[in-house]
Amino acid sequence: MDTKVEDFLNSYPVEIRDLMLKMRTLILEMMPDAIEHLTAYKSIAFGTSVSAMKDDIFYIAPFKSHINLGFMRGGELPDPKGVLEGTGKLLRHVKIKKAEDLEKPGLRELMIAAIDHTVD
Repeated sequence: MDTKVEDFLNSYPVEIRDLMLKMRTLILEMMPDAIEHLTAYKSIAFGTSVSAMKDDIFYIAPFKSHINLGFMRGGELPDPKGVLEGTGKLLRHVKIKKAEDLEKPGLRELMIAAIDHTVD
């Protein structure tokens, strides 16, 4: 893990940091070649390069009582289980309030769709 990312994570309460680490592990399990980097928006992005935001697929954004798993092109993804939140043209997110939320029905399928969407 990049020291900047580690420092960023350590600046949050243990509950939020643990959720972020669990979410990070899931992303990296599903996308082992992901390139991880800090963004200017107090989040960690995962994508195929660090050269352009257009290459990002996911982001993890911390808040006081939850984290958001963000989908950079979520507005273009099928979401039959209705897990995505947000109204932006592209950006959508899923709120993760506890570790069990990582098992929400439809979440992994949505993540696979996001990864596959970038290959098209």
